[in-house]
Amino acid sequence: MPVLTSFAEVALLLVMAAVIGLVGTLARQPLIVSFIAVGLIAGPSALDVVRSDAQIDLLSELGIAVLLFLVGIKLDVKLIRSLGVVSVLTGLGQVVFTAFFGYLIGLALGLGHITSLYVAVALTFSSTIIIVKLLSDKREIDALHGQIALGFLIVQDLVVVLAMIVLSAIGIGAAEGGHGGGSVAMVLASGLALVAVVVLFVRYAADPLTERLARAPELLVIFAIALAAMFAAVGDFVGLGKEVGGLMAGVALASTPYRETIAARLAPLRDFLLLFFFIALGATLDLSLLGTHVTGAILFSIFVLIGNPLIVLAIMGAMGYRKRTGFLAGLTVAQISEFSLIFVAMGVSIGHVTDDALGLVTMVGLVTIAASTYMITYSHQIYTVFEPLLGVFERKGTPREPSDVGAHATSGYKVIIFGLGRFGTAIGLRLKKRGIRVLGVDFNPQAVRRWRDLGLEADFGDASDPEFVAELPFRGAEWMVSTVPIHSTGLSHEDTRRTLIQLARSAGFSGRMAAASHSAGDTEVLFGAGADLVLEPFQDAADRAVDLLCGATEEQRTEFPEIAAEGREVG
Repeated sequence: MPVLTSFAEVALLLVMAAVIGLVGTLARQPLIVSFIAVGLIAGPSALDVVRSDAQIDLLSELGIAVLLFLVGIKLDVKLIRSLGVVSVLTGLGQVVFTAFFGYLIGLALGLGHITSLYVAVALTFSSTIIIVKLLSDKREIDALHGQIALGFLIVQDLVVVLAMIVLSAIGIGAAEGGHGGGSVAMVLASGLALVAVVVLFVRYAADPLTERLARAPELLVIFAIALAAMFAAVGDFVGLGKEVGGLMAGVALASTPYRETIAARLAPLRDFLLLFFFIALGATLDLSLLGTHVTGAILFSIFVLIGNPLIVLAIMGAMGYRKRTGFLAGLTVAQISEFSLIFVAMGVSIGHVTDDALGLVTMVGLVTIAASTYMITYSHQIYTVFEPLLGVFERKGTPREPSDVGAHATSGYKVIIFGLGRFGTAIGLRLKKRGIRVLGVDFNPQAVRRWRDLGLEADFGDASDPEFVAELPFRGAEWMVSTVPIHSTGLSHEDTRRTLIQLARSAGFSGRMAAASHSAGDTEVLFGAGADLVLEPFQDAADRAVDLLCGATEEQRTEFPEIAAEGREVG
């Protein structure tokens, strides 16, 4: 194949990504796997057309910075502070567990002490980028298990960085490619300095600067990208890594009133740039090295896919979290990272391990990344299968869960609302104004906190959790309302509304059920699932607007219509 220009090469990769992504979607494969496949096909093992490594790596690194920036800009600092203990203990516990038993497995396979050590350390790395992307696609990054997972992944990344610096300092780790700083003390000092800069920026500059920039929206977006790239570069230089730097840049703007605008405008750019991250990852995998140590790769893959989630589940269960929360958080670490391959490749370059070790870790990476993508995508369905076996991982009372369901057993709620977004909150406030007692439920701790700040009663819980739904205060409740959106990401299609209807009926709820719909076809599906009333927010709002435009009286404008009048009733 003739040598392509960098522009032609990128164009070819985009075409391949579109075609292979479409084929993968038709075959119900995750897009991440399709994009990694693009890298494999375009890489040295197949077509060998990826020559512009510097340009693709640059786009990939920008994607990483923007992704973590968008996570940071939505970060609830109070929540992270409250989750600090579980993040540290779970992150450290998973690293120690994986490294220790991975080392023993390596010795049992006859790999030798040094090779076993390298492989064991490589197995402790989990891909923050892939996990955050999957959780963001499922809209679970704000859920309790998503926030905990993000916390212990950050802890894990910091531990890995510090471990590599220590190994480098004592002559065991890499002699090349190290970050600036050169010592653990320097990295710690640099980290504290970066945090201090963020605190000062938030305190004195964030609000007035963004308010000024918001007068030119394009400039605000460019500033956000520049801040993310700058912090990522600084984080990488001082040894903290691009991920931590990008995250801190997001935190620096998280308190500003323009964070939602910034996030909405940067989301498409994030998805475009991350395409090159996954392509670059696939292109680094050398398929010619995968034939050796097949048995070892299978054993290590099973260990990562099963052992890592179990240790997270055990630690979180011991700390008082529900088995469902621990299970969902644990599935996020059921893979190794792209940095695992980089780490072992570093060992090859300095002569500590052979190419066979790199082939072994590469095969483990392929298996665990692909498998864990499905595990995270279909996490709720997998939990349903294994739920009867997980009771041993849950302490009685689950003291760490922010839920007060048991306290409401006889509280006499007339309406229970699932989904505390804008629509659910508007319904709750209007019902409260009419003297109707309402209980709100959401799987996002921030949404629960916002409801309570508004003077409404709310519980933390998952609408698809049978145990949680069964504990709800149904006695006296006349309506159960779901405003929870469909989670359709191209990877999965989960309709929590229908699941909730089924679980509530099974738990003995005898009142009427309402659910929000955004299309005529969706409305028919909900009626078929057993809904008594389907709310159509856009249609209802349009009907109300037409009434006002056509001369509704002032008295009508101030009335708050009954729930039943706002929707389409069955029959």
